[in-house]
Amino acid sequence: MSLFITCPVHDVERATAFYTALGWTLNPEMSDHNVSCFSIAAEQYVMLGSREMYAGVGGTEDLVGGPGTPSKVTVSFDLDSREAVDELVARAAAAGGRVGDTDDYPFMYQRQFDDLDGYHYSPFWMKPDADPTA
Repeated sequence: MSLFITCPVHDVERATAFYTALGWTLNPEMSDHNVSCFSIAAEQYVMLGSREMYAGVGGTEDLVGGPGTPSKVTVSFDLDSREAVDELVARAAAAGGRVGDTDDYPFMYQRQFDDLDGYHYSPFWMKPDADPTA
């Protein structure tokens, strides 16, 4: 199954630059001036569409928020190491993203960041052989 997360953005070009800075892969076949499609893992994509394009799909006019509107979802995903989590968050900060909390649980290391349009991401690393009930 493929997963597509579609986010309305203020400026597609600016959002494209931010996600490129994260090191994610732009899919040019699924991108144009109204939308950029980034592959974040096999069969998992983030679609960054202009507010106008987003509002015109499926009657979502009332759902299009702005950069000051907090994200109603958190996109969480695992990475291979604690260092990979820190590197991604550092790239997000360098590209202008807002860095949030760091959680270092006995079983998991997790960081938070928001993109330029307020979408919230929470990359994490599951600690090997950790007891999740500890």
